Amino acid sequence: MAVVQTKNITKRFGAFTALDGVNMELNEGEIYGFIGPNGAGKSTTIRILLGMLKASAGEAQIFGKDVWKDAVEIHKRLAYVPGDVNLWPNLTGGEVIDLFVKLQGGTKNSRREELIERFDLDPSKKCRTYSKGNRQKVALIAAFASEADLYILDEPTSGLDPLMENVFQQCVNEVKAEGKTVLLSSHILSEVEKLCDRVGIIRQGRIIETGTLDELRHLTRTKLVIETKQPVPNIHEFAGIHGISGENRRWSFQVDTEKLDDVMKYISSYGITKLESAPPTLEDLFMRHYEGNDPSGGRRNG
Repeated sequence: MAVVQTKNITKRFGAFTALDGVNMELNEGEIYGFIGPNGAGKSTTIRILLGMLKASAGEAQIFGKDVWKDAVEIHKRLAYVPGDVNLWPNLTGGEVIDLFVKLQGGTKNSRREELIERFDLDPSKKCRTYSKGNRQKVALIAAFASEADLYILDEPTSGLDPLMENVFQQCVNEVKAEGKTVLLSSHILSEVEKLCDRVGIIRQGRIIETGTLDELRHLTRTKLVIETKQPVPNIHEFAGIHGISGENRRWSFQVDTEKLDDVMKYISSYGITKLESAPPTLEDLFMRHYEGNDPSGGRRNG
């Protein structure tokens, strides 16, 4: 069942088109990574899903309800964490957490206390004394302490140290295990790679690629370092090899995954004495889409 669905969402601000026909679908119990650089349209899409902005055209639904008309109903089952959290300066962190949980119809629970301990937050301090990281912790604790069915997290680990990032990742996996759905918008590609079942890449207001990490990896390149018994002739001219460096019998380069078999067969005929291989990463894929100004959005066949 689709928890979140958008169809051709467009958003214009005067003559500027921020979103240009965005299609997205999140299924129940999945973690969906929404990635792209600043200004690509991530936050605009999220504001439309939250009912904070009205789309210029297209449809968006959460739990089968219209995100603009039924925003109040939707928010009863939704938790949201922005990348820059602003809190009431004269309330304590604990009071803010309780307020957020109560707004969703919840009450103080053991989950709240457990999360405060795990995120190492002092809930008795006034919010005006908190660092950015501690303000972020307040929002995350409030979100994960609620009984939400959908978590929309927009750069949620902004300001957190690596230890707290690990706690965050554990919490995301825990809500997934409960069958909840997570939309994670992030530019930290390692975080997305660790957590997400599927990924959507947005560029200049358009989703240019979507799928599981395995489905997308066919578009990436494998990194190889190779030593051979004999010099390999014409290696610079071999199709599918990129970024080659080295000489004679030791080479370092990237190979298009679909050409890997051909390359290995060619090189192995010269006697491989050493082989190091690094699998393609989400970062490789991301950079492939953003290098240059390809008007097709970096699409490739294959």
